[in-house]
Amino acid sequence: MGKGSEVDGFLPLKPAHYLILLSLVESELHGYGLKKAIAARTGGQVRLGAGSLYRSLAQLTDAELIEPVDRDPDPLEDERRSYFRITRKGREVAAAETNRLAALVAGARAAGVGG
Repeated sequence: MGKGSEVDGFLPLKPAHYLILLSLVESELHGYGLKKAIAARTGGQVRLGAGSLYRSLAQLTDAELIEPVDRDPDPLEDERRSYFRITRKGREVAAAETNRLAALVAGARAAGVGG
């Protein structure tokens, strides 16, 4: 089985999973930081609840698309916060999903839908 088919097996991504991966491309974040980043990225249109967010983080970790980060606790932050980063495989899946979505948008525009 080639790398492309391994990545393709994750597609299409759930919207929450895609937004988490996109947010982690930019920096390592903890759950609350991800909630804020996703709300900002979507202009407030997507607000993940704690249950959805942490369930998604567990699923993405199990799939090895993200991983927890060992960090020295910041004395100004809650030491219980778990930070996450995207893995190489996570970047590949995010790129494949971006290309899949771009093709859908291009097809919709070619059909006269959208701007």
